[in-house]
Amino acid sequence: AGAQQSATVANPVSGASPDLLPHFQLEPEDVYIVKNKAVSLACRATPATQIYFKCNGEWVHQSDHVTQQSTDRGTGLPVMEVRIEVTRQQVEKIFGLEEYWCQCVAWSSSGTTKSQKAFVRIAYLRKNFEQEPTAREVSIEQGIVLPCRPPEGIPPAEVEWLRNEELVDPALDANVYVTPEHSLVLRQARLADTANYTCVAKNIVARRRSASAAITVYVNGGWSTWTQWSGCSTSCGRGWQKRSRTCTNPTPLNGGAFCEGQNVQKTACTTLCPVDGAWSEWSKWSVCGAECTHWRSRECSEPAPRNGGRDCHGPELDTRNCTSELCSHATPGAEDVALYVGLVAVAVCLVLLLLVGVLVYCRKKGGLDADVADSSILTAGFQPVSIKPSKADNPSLLTIQPDLSTTTMTYQGSLCPRQDGPAKLQLPNGHLLSPLGAGRHTLHHSSPAAEGADFVARLSTQSYFRSLPRGTTNMAYGTFNFLGGRLMIPNTGISLLIPPDAIPRGKIYEVYLTLHKQEEVRLPLAGCQTLLSPIISCGPPGVLLTRPAILAMGHCVEASAENWSIRLKKQSCEGTWEDVLQLGAEPCTELYYCQLEAQACYIFTEQLGRFALVGESLSMAASKRLKLVLFAPAACPSLEYNIRVYCLSDTQDVLKEVIQLEKQLGGQLIGAPRVLHFKDSYHNLRLSIHDMPSSLWKSKLLASYQEIPFYHIWSGLQPFLHCTFTLERLSPSTCELACKIWVWQVEGDGQSFTVNFNIAKDTRFSDWLVPDSEVGAPALVGPSAFKIPFLIRQKIISSLDPPGTRGADWRTLAQKLNLDSHLSFFASKPSPTAMILNLWEAQHFPNGNLSQLATAVAEVGKQDGALFAVSEAEC
Repeated sequence: AGAQQSATVANPVSGASPDLLPHFQLEPEDVYIVKNKAVSLACRATPATQIYFKCNGEWVHQSDHVTQQSTDRGTGLPVMEVRIEVTRQQVEKIFGLEEYWCQCVAWSSSGTTKSQKAFVRIAYLRKNFEQEPTAREVSIEQGIVLPCRPPEGIPPAEVEWLRNEELVDPALDANVYVTPEHSLVLRQARLADTANYTCVAKNIVARRRSASAAITVYVNGGWSTWTQWSGCSTSCGRGWQKRSRTCTNPTPLNGGAFCEGQNVQKTACTTLCPVDGAWSEWSKWSVCGAECTHWRSRECSEPAPRNGGRDCHGPELDTRNCTSELCSHATPGAEDVALYVGLVAVAVCLVLLLLVGVLVYCRKKGGLDADVADSSILTAGFQPVSIKPSKADNPSLLTIQPDLSTTTMTYQGSLCPRQDGPAKLQLPNGHLLSPLGAGRHTLHHSSPAAEGADFVARLSTQSYFRSLPRGTTNMAYGTFNFLGGRLMIPNTGISLLIPPDAIPRGKIYEVYLTLHKQEEVRLPLAGCQTLLSPIISCGPPGVLLTRPAILAMGHCVEASAENWSIRLKKQSCEGTWEDVLQLGAEPCTELYYCQLEAQACYIFTEQLGRFALVGESLSMAASKRLKLVLFAPAACPSLEYNIRVYCLSDTQDVLKEVIQLEKQLGGQLIGAPRVLHFKDSYHNLRLSIHDMPSSLWKSKLLASYQEIPFYHIWSGLQPFLHCTFTLERLSPSTCELACKIWVWQVEGDGQSFTVNFNIAKDTRFSDWLVPDSEVGAPALVGPSAFKIPFLIRQKIISSLDPPGTRGADWRTLAQKLNLDSHLSFFASKPSPTAMILNLWEAQHFPNGNLSQLATAVAEVGKQDGALFAVSEAEC
């Protein structure tokens, strides 16, 4: 063929222009061979004397060409068009070596021109999908991802989705989109999305269908509001009344859970029975009057009519004539003398009662302050505590610390009488609180807190014990009276402050504080709700306090009013969770209040029980804080090495639990933890490893990254999810590892960890994992639980509670302590100053700066030049 074409070039066709190179009007294009059908390639050039195909570098035989000659009407130049056919056998001869291609070459008198290469491929589509969608049951409004990896094919298969055999079009439904990896995503599941879903892959060869995946969208039931109480079942005496609710808000659908709890509540009622009146006995006849008549009377009082009973029938007074000789000149009798004596006696008693009342009032005015020296102080029990007196040259009495070496609690100072006016504190030189006087008053204290075994043994007899965790690792307990105290679960940031006088005087309560694991307590979440805090129990349940206790715990929310709706939930006696407070709104009850700070929240509650903080995102800008922590084995006896990356809710209790787990696994901490803001964007969290020296290490992970589903993280019910990167050393002598681990949310910001350490060195946990401030007794009773001494606290309260001139009262103190956003809550309590000091104690124990507090109190006092002096002379 080559010799023949060379001869042809030497004898060009007559009429061709000798000055023009050929150019192609039609060039061969890529084609696919379907099954065994041959394909045709064509090209056309002008001006051209000869034109031939060349396939895979070899000339196609002349006999395999179909050539057609013509003349271009516009230019008059010769035009040559040629076609060839390519069979499947020709392509398969070179299969596996290189791709099969063909190219046109055209000649004119001026030279040659080559066309573009046209590739010929055998089209196919495998039968089996690499990944098919699977059936799922999801809650309404939950996101759904149906994966689909089509079969291998040439050309690559196009993918479409069918819902109940109807085409799913993302352009018509904003709730649906298909990812570049062909996965079908439903942003929020709806009831209408319950269907059979099929992934369809097709190309020019065939059309393949995956197995259908049944998606069931279920709705968990919710209680309606309670109906009004019915009328009492009896019209007279003891009966019952009831109210009901239905599981219709919403009604459970498609296998959703039925509502938990009672649908009917009954309570006892008593209807007062009507009592008909009855006459008493007639009185004696009166003396005969001047008109020769006398009378007698009776009363409708045995019994008197009540509760709608009938009144007595008949006359109250009975008169008749008397024929006695006394009727014309009656004289006072013995009855009249007794009446006059009785009236005089009543008058004398009234005068005596009035004198006694005046004496009692004067005595109270001049007696001791009942809040400071109540008689119950001498009889109620307290833990042994002694507060030593400060030296005369000590300017700050707030720095007095308790001494636990004695068996009685001794305060140094005087018990001052209450003044008629608002008792303000005298301002000494530069400092508000002067040392107290030299008097001594002893207050007895109760026995120490019960031993753990005895306490748990007593708890086990109570019905609520079944819902408490076993063991005492995450529990604190103690015995408290009116002096109050504090319970703490070490290394979790969780504490319960029981302020003074929260427990009624003369009573002693055994109180516990418990941290629950999420798997121990069922907390139902609806819609976009997420758990933001640990679940905490304090009890025993049903105990009422006379002043709010303060429950402190961490949270993981980046709070803002436009992005979050945050609620405080409390579990009722029936086991259902109820919203008791919405943060940022006006409180509908005085039993609960919550101050939310950047890392912690402080809950004021007058009822003990089980609490949790739950949030609902209002926009995709809402975010939660995740703490990313890396652990690896402290020793590596084999070639395989694992790096574990934990994604934790950013609260101390979760971190403590992971540390305990890693200590059991023999893990060591790699670097310092990082904080990642995880947004409500429905995007998963991805983790990948990079920059690892390939000559020393290799990753055994087949994919380029690992992924944690969005809802596993967002719900907060799985507190410490983690991924493991398995690496392999190429040599047993390799001890150094240097790499980077990236953690990011899809379409969001991320964090990178630079890992560089020696795996042969035994590294202990860093000191920051166990804060020194929380190492100590989990229960503190009485004054040892507070920074501010008891009598100094009473002195501040009595000084700042009454309204002061120029604002020198508790409002100014709240402003100086940056608590002025809670003035309405403080004002609703009998002692606003006590609420402020309690919150300060909860925030700053045990490392609070008393000097700063004393300075703030002193600055409040300096605003009022008419402060009353409370000194030893007045006491």
